[in-house]
Amino acid sequence: MQDQALHYAQTHQTETLDALKAFLSIPSISMLPEHGKDMQLAALWLVDKLNSIGLHNVKIMTTPGHPIVYADWLEAGPDAPTLLIYGHYDVQPVDPLEEWVTPPFEPTVKGDSLYGRGTSDDKGQLYIHVAAVEAYLQSAGRLPLNIKFLLEGEEEAGSTHLENFVIEHQEMLQADAALISDSHILDPETPVLITGVRGLTYMEIAMRGSKHDLHSGMYGGVVENPLNAMVTLLASLRDEQGRVTIPGFYDDVKPLTAEDRQAINNGIISEDSVLDETGAPVLWGDPDYTVAERKGARPTLDIHGIKGGFIGSGAKTVIPATASAKVSMRLVPQQNPKKIAELFTQHVLNISPDTMEVSIETHNTGDGAVIDMSAPAIQAAAEAYEQVFGKPSLYLREGGSLPIVPMFIEVLHAPVVLMGFGLPDDNLHAPNEKFHIPNFYRGIETAITYYQLLAERIA
Repeated sequence: MQDQALHYAQTHQTETLDALKAFLSIPSISMLPEHGKDMQLAALWLVDKLNSIGLHNVKIMTTPGHPIVYADWLEAGPDAPTLLIYGHYDVQPVDPLEEWVTPPFEPTVKGDSLYGRGTSDDKGQLYIHVAAVEAYLQSAGRLPLNIKFLLEGEEEAGSTHLENFVIEHQEMLQADAALISDSHILDPETPVLITGVRGLTYMEIAMRGSKHDLHSGMYGGVVENPLNAMVTLLASLRDEQGRVTIPGFYDDVKPLTAEDRQAINNGIISEDSVLDETGAPVLWGDPDYTVAERKGARPTLDIHGIKGGFIGSGAKTVIPATASAKVSMRLVPQQNPKKIAELFTQHVLNISPDTMEVSIETHNTGDGAVIDMSAPAIQAAAEAYEQVFGKPSLYLREGGSLPIVPMFIEVLHAPVVLMGFGLPDDNLHAPNEKFHIPNFYRGIETAITYYQLLAERIA
């Protein structure tokens, strides 16, 4: 059965890539209201595809936000394990558009890469599993285990409605393991299994200093400028070496043990590798921690955008009435993201000048998680990687956030496998996002192999 599926995948690569291109052409940007119809189109596209390859119970399930697509194939029987595959069909906005070399929603092959928004995060990686399941069902007519798909449309907007959905549909989603492909490997030849992800708290600060914009010649030095007040406040949230200054922020952060530090500093992430990936002139951060520790095992605070005033061409001497800023904090698993939101809110209110009316909004929060690498589902993933890539897997503590990971662990009590196929330079969330095409095909073969190994390990 596995050999049949592998042969099918290897002889249908052109058709598989064409299908992915069609999926990528839909501008399913969840954070922009004007793309609401595109979100529906992407969900419907998935429904049509999952039906066509032979899955059952394929349906769109509504949420207060964007819909969730569900499908399953449960004919392996009650004695076979069940694998829940998670992915997301929404993508990030494309700004700044002028920096794209090719149109973001016209997927384009250049060399060994496929360029376009969503190629790596996460449509391309999601489609790996659609193609792997198709290979089994179209060649052998069955799978070695039971499969469920949970495909959401709000991951890039914070998965706002996912937790309630998972809680309300626990029985439908019950599985022996959960599989997520939404991460990267070290290089095209070296697979990586993720051992943990950071949590996230995302906030927005708004300030108002007057009822309308003011002439700076008439009111400068008399009425405080909200932009001046905002940048002063934001600059105070970290010290010169990146340590967050919010009282209580580090209270629940456990010190890294010697064993932790040895595992984290395994050579995958180095100063040279980060400089090469980012093009930064020099690295920066808390000198008490290595680059690998700062990148994946320490909390952070970053400003993502400031809005207010005049940014057009030429000059306009205006004191804006309002200013706003968006700030996020990446958190280690011991930190409670809701508690951090409260600490942030209280601190900002405490230090805000009385010249400003201030409001603070929590956009989204998500827990971090540490993965149990001894679980059979994880070991099967390491074996599948090695069989296809020809190299043992490395293990990495990821700096990003995946709210679904702690949710699956806590609500479904299922081990979570983070088996990615992207590359560190895939330009996630940036112009010219890409996916290495050989790893797209290799990912399909790895998924096919993993399904068979998991069926053997958990049977």
